[in-house]
Amino acid sequence: MAFETPLAAEFFLVGRVLFGLVLAYMGLNHFQAADYLADYAGSKGVPAPKAGVLASGGLLVLGGLAVVVGAFPVLASGGLALFLLVSAVTIHDFWAAPAEQAQDEQTSFLKNVGLAGGALLLLSVGGTAWPYALGVGVF
Repeated sequence: MAFETPLAAEFFLVGRVLFGLVLAYMGLNHFQAADYLADYAGSKGVPAPKAGVLASGGLLVLGGLAVVVGAFPVLASGGLALFLLVSAVTIHDFWAAPAEQAQDEQTSFLKNVGLAGGALLLLSVGGTAWPYALGVGVF
């Protein structure tokens, strides 16, 4: 993909920064509310919920910051997309939630699916040179 149209590189940078910082902030919340989120994940049947919360928090922080600076774009965007899709289905299963929780779960499900879509879009250009990026990666 080429960033040849006027301001395309700049819009791509702003989009990366907004997307990545939101995910990194969400990851920080996993550390700040680890006990609460672990209890919630445990209620959803997640094995080793505290470890899962901390690992997913690390993935969100590191993946989000990697997107912001343009480092390891394939690993970062692919890992984020996978996590967001899996957590949407396993944690935010609104179809199985009690009626009083269904709307909140559906909102969280749709948020994760939408963010996964953004990560997949970044993954689709992960093998190209990103403008204003560190440009380091495995692929």
